[in-house]
Amino acid sequence: MKSNLTIMSLLLLAGCSGGSEEATAPVEEMATPSLFAEKVAPTLQAQCATCHLTGQEQGNISLVPAKAIESLVGVPSQEAPDILRVKAGDPDASYLVMKIEGTHLDHGGNGVRMPFGAAPLTDQQIADIRQWIAEGAKP
Repeated sequence: MKSNLTIMSLLLLAGCSGGSEEATAPVEEMATPSLFAEKVAPTLQAQCATCHLTGQEQGNISLVPAKAIESLVGVPSQEAPDILRVKAGDPDASYLVMKIEGTHLDHGGNGVRMPFGAAPLTDQQIADIRQWIAEGAKP
């Protein structure tokens, strides 16, 4: 009798957890850091936010992680107002990419390649930013 109870308990537990993969999938997705949080925000913080801290500096743009999305995505560039700083889904049409790749002058922008006074971002950092934009520029 005791072993039947144990078997029934195990079957009951197995039946209750049958849908657990579906139930835990959203939790796993939420636990996975976004591309922005994992790769882009740290680059912006380390390479850009020293000059673009509050949004009052040159370009009126804040690139600290807490403000970067609202300063970038869907916002017209001040240097080339017909071009969005970040056009979600289209890195080639995003002024941020033009500035970090040094192609902004070809598109009506001005100034120098970013980051100002420092080495250009690495190919991997640029690829991460391009990928983030291509995937919709989500937080």
